Amino acid sequence: MRLHDWSGFTALGAIVASLVELVRGDLGNALAWLVLAVALGVVTRYWSVTRRGPMPHRLRWTLLVPRGNQSSAHLHRILEPRPGERLLEIGPGIGIHAVPVASSVRPDGRLDVFDVQQAMLDDLMQRARTAGLTNVTPQRGEASTLPYGDGTFDGAYLVGVLGEIPDELQALRELRRVLKPTGRLVIGEVFFDPDFVRFGALTARAAEARFAFERKLGSSLSYLARFRPM
Repeated sequence: MRLHDWSGFTALGAIVASLVELVRGDLGNALAWLVLAVALGVVTRYWSVTRRGPMPHRLRWTLLVPRGNQSSAHLHRILEPRPGERLLEIGPGIGIHAVPVASSVRPDGRLDVFDVQQAMLDDLMQRARTAGLTNVTPQRGEASTLPYGDGTFDGAYLVGVLGEIPDELQALRELRRVLKPTGRLVIGEVFFDPDFVRFGALTARAAEARFAFERKLGSSLSYLARFRPM
């Protein structure tokens, strides 16, 4: 696992320990555990920024946790997938969003899924086959160099992924290149993810990559944001 996975889970354990001590009425120990949790949180954030990388396949179970406003229903609301479109998902994991999106563009549409880890793509394709989907096309590679032609896609999205990519700006520029001029890009982030990208930082990077902000679902701590090519 990544260094910040270890420190992040340890910080979560420290928070639980702090709550247990608080319930027991031991304020001193509760405070000590809380201080440790905060310190580990700072370390986790530092490592997540300086040592970026994809979520390890062994942690794929975390993708099954209820996602609140990062859910597939909320993504559908802001992405607005339509039958016949060709869409792209970067970092699809095990396919939590890919399966419903691919279902939405049937019968003539197609979803391309692009991930750096073949194991994730294998899990996703098994999930797609179980759902009876034949319009999902997997491709392995780095998001900074997308193997698609200019103006290929009607839309693209990535949820909880941008902060894992070593060169965010280059990835956004590649997404701008492969989107049609009328396309749209949706990016989702949530604050408890150690790879969280702040909304203000995202809009600045998106503008640098020639994307214009359109609208957002959720708060700045947990959001799905939609952009269009400029």
